[in-house]
Amino acid sequence: MIPRVTRNVFNVFEVLERNILKHFFGHPPKELALAYVHEKSIPQQKRFTLKDIVGDGFLLAVPKFRRTLEKRWKRKFGSPEYVWKMLVPQTNIKVCQDCGHYHERGRLCGHCYKKVEAETKEIQDKIVAKLANKPIENDVIVLYDGENLPDQPKEFWQGKRIIEMKKERPQFFSKNLLQKTTQQPSESTDVKPTDLA
Repeated sequence: MIPRVTRNVFNVFEVLERNILKHFFGHPPKELALAYVHEKSIPQQKRFTLKDIVGDGFLLAVPKFRRTLEKRWKRKFGSPEYVWKMLVPQTNIKVCQDCGHYHERGRLCGHCYKKVEAETKEIQDKIVAKLANKPIENDVIVLYDGENLPDQPKEFWQGKRIIEMKKERPQFFSKNLLQKTTQQPSESTDVKPTDLA
């Protein structure tokens, strides 16, 4: 498109051509003409809005409807027919015979286990102090005050390491826990029936 000012200049030259040159020559000469080079203006970049980009075909992932109170409660508390999330009183609690603390049936008493864990940690510290960080390739025998080495042949003691604890063995820390089982693993595939009348 030609700007308005340039068009006005063209109109002025056309009028001059028609009136002045017509008087002298009778008609405007064919050689006389105005040359104009039109430079295209750089188009400005159009600014895009979110509506131009998204249009009508782009849907956002938002809920269309509000959850009902029933559904909200089911998500929070569960449903008795499926998954019930409400607090249910436990009926498998029993009292420990040794310390009197409560624990679940079929599980170790937490209070008693902490005592055993502390004693085990003390034994491990003694082993680290005596053997440092060397790999323990052979058995370690722990002896408390008043305990003697069992009568065994010399081959039994070969390579074994003895750790002495300078205190009496606690009653809850049984000696059997430190001994390997003598019973061989069973290879039997027979299954005994249960719940017979």
